[in-house]
Order: sequence, then structure tokens, then C-alpha cells
Amino acid sequence: MAIPEKIESIVERITQELENTDQAATQGLTVVRALLSQFVNNAILIQYFAYLNAVIVFVQTSQRQTQTTVEAISPADVPPEIIEEAGEDLGSLLG
Repeated sequence: MAIPEKIESIVERITQELENTDQAATQGLTVVRALLSQFVNNAILIQYFAYLNAVIVFVQTSQRQTQTTVEAISPADVPPEIIEEAGEDLGSLLG
């Protein structure tokens, strides 16, 4: 069975959201790094730096989770229940 169109749509939306989030966090890290070089012991900047790094780790983890889920439902002999569960998991990741 091919991956249902609804699940493909969810995967595309997740991929786009994760790419946007990664891009924004990377831009934020660039700004924070520049500021941290001038204000080395600034606690707020250090917190922003840690937060943005955590966002990037979340994005990477979510990308792997999405890829693993898609790979799990790609074979032709996957039962419909597994595909439905995968769709629910991806939907919850999307929010």
C-alpha cells in the first residue's frame, strides 16, 4: 500500500515547519554568538544560546522521527492499523 496522500501532506507540512524553525534558530544563534563575544558573562544571552541550541536539537530529533515513521510505513505490506497509527503520531508532532 502506498503512503496515503493525507500522511504525505502532513509530512510535507512537518518538513516545512522544521526547516523554518531550524532557519530561525540558526539566525538567532548567529546574533547571540556575536553578542556573547562582547558580553561573555551575560546570563540572559547564555540562556538564549542554550534555548536556541535546544530548539535545533528538537528539530533534528523531529526530522529523524519523521523519517523513521515514513520508512516504517513505506513497504507495500504494512497493515492499515500501522499506517493509521503513524498518521496519528505525525499529526501529533505537527500539533
